[in-house]
Formats: sequence, structure tokens, C-alpha cells
Amino acid sequence: MIYLQIAANGLVLGGLYACIAVGFSLVWGVLNVINILHGSFIVLGSYVAYFAYVHLGIHPFISIVIAGGVLYALGYLVQVGIINRVVSAPVLITLTLTFGLDLILNNTMLVAFTADYRGITLAHPLGSLEIGPVFLPGDRVAAMALAILLTILLYRLLRDSSIGRAIIAVRMDREAAELMGVDVKRINAITFAIGAFMAGAAGALLSIIFPISPLNGPVFLGKAFVVCVLGGLGSVPGGLLLGVIESFTSYWLGPERAVTVSFALLLVLLFVRPSGLMGRRGYE
Repeated sequence: MIYLQIAANGLVLGGLYACIAVGFSLVWGVLNVINILHGSFIVLGSYVAYFAYVHLGIHPFISIVIAGGVLYALGYLVQVGIINRVVSAPVLITLTLTFGLDLILNNTMLVAFTADYRGITLAHPLGSLEIGPVFLPGDRVAAMALAILLTILLYRLLRDSSIGRAIIAVRMDREAAELMGVDVKRINAITFAIGAFMAGAAGALLSIIFPISPLNGPVFLGKAFVVCVLGGLGSVPGGLLLGVIESFTSYWLGPERAVTVSFALLLVLLFVRPSGLMGRRGYE
């Protein structure tokens, strides 16, 4: 029975990991930009949710909209003002640029908020959910459900809206989309902003589970990488799989080794199958 509990905990955590990775994979897949800023965007979203709850009493589930909106605006400005200038350059150039921007944002948060860990203690938690022999914290289950819902809504946006079809067109053939009248620079900015929105929303959801500190940025970025390599770009199963792997690793080897095993798995898969276990080839 203990293994059912461990697997259930892993699936709940994996739903959040999928939300962490979906914005990262969208930017990578459409713009061919490996956004090193993504982890710091998630942390900033957690801080927005933290201060909204502490000072305004807004529940983190509601402040998803606030955190996502703040990060959307920031992402749009960063893309329009900086990244769009070099978006067609080799991937190493954009990787180095986002790495530098991440250093600036992360150090700004360190100065503004310090490296001290903070956390949200909900005044009215949802209690526990009992499914047979499995017990799950209600807040975590609700956070996972919202994370999966956000991922589905993003999928429907890409499939059913004119903006989504333009994003897919740019992903498939940038030059052809431009010839058909698509404003590629604007679509690039919107895509990057949507990725930042998803990061901010994920940060708000994670704020009730993980301690909040700028030091967590590289950890979240690493998890986004692992999810993309496990499942391919945009894969929800990759997030669920990572959550289950970390949950069982924590039980067998201790929680301090879960991240080590995840990154070791990332290195192995990069050598064996860099397109992901369930992914397809994209940019080379």
C-alpha cells in the first residue's frame, strides 16, 4: 500500500512539474530560444503570490491571475526590447543572452527579497483527500488540478485561436508565415510572454508547497529541462513521470538525492535520446 501512496504523491507533484515545463517548452519549440530566465520567472511568480497573500489576503489560487499577468508583461517587454533583436541568431547567442538576463533578475531578487526562505501558511487549508488507502493534502491536489487545467487551456489556445494558429505557423515555417502576413516579431513577443505567464502561474501554485527563495530558480529551470527531455517539448507525461521518479527516489534513497537522480537521468537521456522518450525531432 505504501507504494500506492508514493505513486499518488508523485503524480500530484508531476502535475505541477508539467506546468513548470510547458511555458519553457513553448518558447523553446517556437522561438528556438532556450530561456534560462524561466526558473527566475517561476520564483518571481511565487513572490507575487506570497506578497499578495501576506499583505492583501489574496489566496494563491486566485493570485495565479496576478502573478501570470505581471510575468506576461515582463516577458513581453523583455522579448520586444532585447531578445527580438537577436532571436534569429544562433541558439548559443540567445542562450548566453537569457543567461545574462537571468543573472540580473536573480541578483535583483536577492537584493530586494534576500536569500531567506519564505513560505505561505494558509489560514484555511483544504484538509486531506482520502481515496482508499491513499491520503493526499487537499491543497496539493487542487494545485495540481489547476496546473493541469492551465496546461489544457494553453493547448486549446494554440489549437482554437487565431493567435494560437499564428504561433503554430511561425513554429512550422517562420519565412512562410511572414510571407502570409503574420507579424513574426509580434508573435515572438506574445509567445515569450505566454511562456512567462505560465511560469508566473506555476510559481503561484508552487508557493503553497515549496519554500520561496531566489536560490530555487536554477532548481526549477533544471526540472523544466528534465521534463522536456523525458517527454519531449510540451509533454505533460514527462512532468508526471518526473514527479513519480522523484517520489520513489525520495523513499528509497532519501529526499536529498531526488534532484541528483533527476539530473543524472537528464544527462543519460541527452546522450541516448535527446528528443525525449516520447518526443519528436524539432530544431537541430
